[in-house]
Amino acid sequence: MTRTQATRVQAAVRQAELPMPRAYRLWFEHARRCTHCKRVRTARDGCGDGQELWASYRRAYDGGTE
Repeated sequence: MTRTQATRVQAAVRQAELPMPRAYRLWFEHARRCTHCKRVRTARDGCGDGQELWASYRRAYDGGTE
């Protein structure tokens, strides 16, 4: 598989991602990079962006829309 094909496959997988795992992945990636979110023990104590991402994950987890 060439690099271009691999990139297209990854893009297709991301587009087909379910809402709940996608929301969690977005929050997790943010929390790994954010200096404020790294220092807190719970997501609700994170920065504003982290809190919004966590809230969207909770909505998706509860079956709501993102």
